[in-house]
Amino acid sequence: QVDVVESGGGLVQAGDSLSLTCKTSEITFVTYVMAWFRRAPGKGLEFVGRVSPSGALTYYGDSVKGRATISRDNDKDTVLLTINTLKPEDTAMYYCAGGRNARNQWEWSVPSGYETWGQGTQVTVSS
Repeated sequence: QVDVVESGGGLVQAGDSLSLTCKTSEITFVTYVMAWFRRAPGKGLEFVGRVSPSGALTYYGDSVKGRATISRDNDKDTVLLTINTLKPEDTAMYYCAGGRNARNQWEWSVPSGYETWGQGTQVTVSS
Protein backbone atom coordinates (compact mmCIF):
# COMPACT_ATOMS: atom_id res chain seq x y z
CA GLN A 1 0.00 0.00 0.00
CA VAL A 2 1.30 3.41 -0.98
CA ASP A 3 0.52 6.45 1.13
CA VAL A 4 0.23 9.56 -0.98
CA VAL A 5 0.19 13.17 0.23
CA GLU A 6 -0.16 16.20 -2.03
CA SER A 7 0.96 19.70 -1.17
CA GLY A 8 1.52 23.06 -2.79
CA GLY A 9 -1.98 24.14 -3.64
CA GLY A 10 -3.33 27.60 -2.97
CA LEU A 11 -4.77 30.73 -4.48
CA VAL A 12 -2.93 32.12 -7.47
CA GLN A 13 -3.62 34.60 -10.22
CA ALA A 14 -4.19 33.81 -13.85
CA GLY A 15 -0.91 33.72 -15.69
CA ASP A 16 1.05 32.53 -12.68
CA SER A 17 2.82 29.21 -12.34
CA LEU A 18 2.31 26.69 -9.58
CA SER A 19 4.09 23.54 -8.52
CA LEU A 20 2.42 20.72 -6.66
CA THR A 21 4.34 18.02 -4.84
CA CYS A 22 3.28 14.47 -4.20
CA LYS A 23 5.11 12.58 -1.48
CA THR A 24 4.75 8.86 -1.14
CA SER A 25 5.81 6.35 1.46
CA GLU A 26 6.45 3.00 -0.09
CA ILE A 27 9.77 1.37 -0.79
CA THR A 28 8.65 0.13 -4.21
CA PHE A 29 7.75 3.62 -5.43
CA VAL A 30 9.98 3.05 -8.42
CA THR A 31 7.58 0.43 -9.75
CA TYR A 32 4.58 2.79 -9.87
CA VAL A 33 3.34 4.93 -12.70
CA MET A 34 2.45 8.20 -11.00
CA ALA A 35 -0.25 10.49 -12.28
CA TRP A 36 -2.11 13.67 -11.52
CA PHE A 37 -5.84 14.07 -11.89
CA ARG A 38 -8.05 17.01 -11.04
CA ARG A 39 -11.68 17.63 -10.23
CA ALA A 40 -13.18 21.01 -10.99
CA PRO A 41 -16.31 22.08 -9.13
CA GLY A 42 -19.27 20.08 -10.38
CA LYS A 43 -17.22 17.96 -12.75
CA GLY A 44 -15.64 14.53 -12.83
CA LEU A 45 -12.02 13.56 -12.48
CA GLU A 46 -9.87 14.78 -15.34
CA PHE A 47 -6.52 13.31 -16.32
CA VAL A 48 -3.73 15.89 -16.05
CA GLY A 49 -0.67 13.78 -16.76
CA ARG A 50 1.47 10.85 -15.77
CA VAL A 51 5.12 9.85 -15.50
CA SER A 52 6.63 6.42 -16.03
CA PRO A 53 8.40 4.58 -13.21
CA SER A 54 11.82 5.65 -14.46
CA GLY A 55 10.73 9.22 -15.10
CA ALA A 56 11.77 9.01 -18.73
CA LEU A 57 8.27 9.13 -20.20
CA THR A 58 5.52 11.62 -19.57
CA TYR A 59 2.09 12.09 -21.05
CA TYR A 60 -0.30 14.99 -20.59
CA GLY A 61 -3.97 15.67 -20.94
CA ASP A 62 -5.09 18.05 -23.65
CA SER A 63 -6.16 20.76 -21.24
CA VAL A 64 -2.62 21.23 -19.85
CA LYS A 65 -0.48 20.02 -22.73
CA GLY A 66 2.27 22.54 -23.39
CA ARG A 67 1.78 24.17 -20.00
CA ALA A 68 2.47 21.33 -17.59
CA THR A 69 5.52 19.35 -16.61
CA ILE A 70 5.61 16.24 -14.46
CA SER A 71 8.79 14.85 -13.00
CA ARG A 72 9.72 12.42 -10.25
CA ASP A 73 12.56 11.86 -7.85
CA ASN A 74 12.83 8.17 -7.12
CA ASP A 75 15.37 8.80 -4.38
CA LYS A 76 12.90 10.99 -2.49
CA ASP A 77 9.71 9.17 -3.54
CA THR A 78 8.20 12.38 -4.80
CA VAL A 79 6.42 13.59 -7.91
CA LEU A 80 6.28 17.21 -9.02
CA LEU A 81 3.62 18.81 -11.19
CA THR A 82 4.24 22.30 -12.52
CA ILE A 83 1.63 24.18 -14.50
CA ASN A 84 2.51 27.43 -16.20
CA THR A 85 0.26 30.18 -17.45
CA LEU A 86 -2.54 29.16 -15.13
CA LYS A 87 -6.11 29.87 -16.17
CA PRO A 88 -9.26 30.18 -14.09
CA GLU A 89 -10.40 26.88 -15.61
CA ASP A 90 -7.43 25.20 -13.93
CA THR A 91 -9.23 25.72 -10.63
CA ALA A 92 -9.73 22.27 -9.16
CA MET A 93 -8.79 19.80 -6.49
CA TYR A 94 -5.63 18.11 -7.69
CA TYR A 95 -4.98 14.48 -6.84
CA CYS A 96 -1.86 12.40 -7.10
CA ALA A 97 -2.29 8.72 -7.87
CA GLY A 98 -0.09 5.68 -8.20
CA GLY A 99 -0.69 2.55 -10.22
CA ARG A 100 1.02 -0.62 -11.35
CA ASN A 101 -1.71 -2.67 -12.97
CA ALA A 102 -3.07 -0.77 -15.96
CA ARG A 103 -2.68 -2.68 -19.22
CA ASN A 104 -2.77 -0.06 -21.95
CA GLN A 105 -2.52 3.66 -22.68
CA TRP A 106 -6.20 4.23 -22.14
CA GLU A 107 -6.17 2.62 -18.70
CA TRP A 108 -3.22 4.75 -17.70
CA SER A 109 -5.27 7.85 -18.47
CA VAL A 110 -8.39 7.08 -16.44
CA PRO A 111 -8.89 7.01 -12.67
CA SER A 112 -9.62 3.29 -12.59
CA GLY A 113 -6.07 2.62 -13.75
CA TYR A 114 -4.69 3.74 -10.39
CA GLU A 115 -4.88 1.91 -7.10
CA THR A 116 -3.63 4.49 -4.64
CA TRP A 117 -4.72 8.06 -4.20
CA GLY A 118 -3.95 11.06 -2.08
CA GLN A 119 -6.50 13.32 -0.44
CA GLY A 120 -5.90 16.15 -2.88
CA THR A 121 -4.74 19.74 -2.75
CA GLN A 122 -6.90 22.66 -3.84
CA VAL A 123 -5.75 25.05 -6.54
CA THR A 124 -7.77 28.19 -7.14
CA VAL A 125 -6.91 30.51 -10.01
CA SER A 126 -8.36 34.00 -9.90
CA SER A 127 -8.91 36.01 -13.04
